[in-house]
Amino acid sequence: MSTKRCFVTAAGQGIGRAIAIGLSEAGHQVVATDRDEELLQSLTAEHGIETAALDVTNTAAIATFAEQLGNTDTLVHCAGFVHHGTVLDVSDDDYDFSFDLNVRPAFRLSQAVLPGMIERKSGSLIFISSVASSLKGVPNRAAYGSTKAALIGLSKSIAADFVRDGVRSNCICPGTVETPSLGQRIEDAGPDVEKQRQAFIDRQPMGRLGQPAEIAGLAVYLAGDNAEFMTGQAIALDGGFTI
Repeated sequence: MSTKRCFVTAAGQGIGRAIAIGLSEAGHQVVATDRDEELLQSLTAEHGIETAALDVTNTAAIATFAEQLGNTDTLVHCAGFVHHGTVLDVSDDDYDFSFDLNVRPAFRLSQAVLPGMIERKSGSLIFISSVASSLKGVPNRAAYGSTKAALIGLSKSIAADFVRDGVRSNCICPGTVETPSLGQRIEDAGPDVEKQRQAFIDRQPMGRLGQPAEIAGLAVYLAGDNAEFMTGQAIALDGGFTI
């Protein structure tokens, strides 16, 4: 297996952190980023992973960081925000913010890393989308589902445009995963935390939440040499949620 230089966003916690650790343990050289630099400290201390603060909503910061980073074999974009509500509950600001965090950074990061990948005739882009996207309509996820569907569209267009240049682009579409972000949303939903948590579990056909390491395993595969024939896919890793 060849060693890849991997760039991971939102790696401070949850799925992004698990992916950074998984890639590192698979022998790849990882640069893990997050806008909260404190969340990254344990990745260096415990796993020896190179880290850097990066706000992916800052276009200039992305361009500067990508230039400093140099050659990137794998981009994993994990940053995201889950807005709760129907289309009638979404304000213009809510909708704009969701796209500014969930989609536009993927677009800008792709622009930053693709030229080098095309030149080297090798590269893998991995976007963390969701089953709440073009794969499945989920109640109270109007803004979120729109953005995650857009990520799939972006990924497929990149795959189609650069398939002859050795560049692959795929989306991982998780179901409900046990992360700090989910925990915060459960707490914000009301006083009965256990009832709110159980509601998330009950909607999963397997009767449990996914784990970040399970998502990381697929990301490691997509980054590696064994996935060189896979591109343009939106892969549901969801405990049966889309059955």
